[in-house]
Amino acid sequence: MIVFDLECVNGHAFEGWFQDKQDLENQQVQGILQCPVCDTSSVVQKLHPIAIRTSGSGPGTQARQALQASQEAMAELTERVTRFVEKNFEDVGPSFTKEALKMHYGASEYRSIRGTTTQEEEKILHKEGVPVFKVPITKKDNEDLN
Repeated sequence: MIVFDLECVNGHAFEGWFQDKQDLENQQVQGILQCPVCDTSSVVQKLHPIAIRTSGSGPGTQARQALQASQEAMAELTERVTRFVEKNFEDVGPSFTKEALKMHYGASEYRSIRGTTTQEEEKILHKEGVPVFKVPITKKDNEDLN
């Protein structure tokens, strides 16, 4: 499967999943590819804003350097977010779901908390309408996280 960015003549952007480029072209020719917003079948593939070439020399080297710089920037951003959350949110550990539900229903004061949930608990929070934002935790050198 491959994902293509698409756009209709009315400017609505959306994604489409296809077996390959030929599958996209066949659906366009047959008129069965439609915009999910306005139902027009006048849809074209959008060009991606970036492309990374990894083979050859010259531009490939520049692309690898740009990719490495981007990865380093993302690692730094992730570390900064982690430090902010650790500093400003109370760690309630595995009691996260219980504490979030208490605050949601007014049984306890609202406060910024962080902790862990199981997949089942995440489903419960979603069903109850409790807004939750998942933040990846980076492993520190002296920690043994599972």
